[in-house]
Amino acid sequence: MLRNGLEPWHLIIVLVVCLMLFGSKKLPDMARSLGKSARILKSEARAMRSENSTQDPA
Repeated sequence: MLRNGLEPWHLIIVLVVCLMLFGSKKLPDMARSLGKSARILKSEARAMRSENSTQDPA
């Protein structure tokens, strides 16, 4: 039933709907802020992993 769940035309429809909802001026700003958030999350996760690996178990 969901063997071909995500076709290329599904992505086109999603992009068109996003463009209609948010407008062409807000989409680049939203993408930029999403990228910043992803970088911050990645760096914090890396810091937590390195902090956990440097602590010695008691």
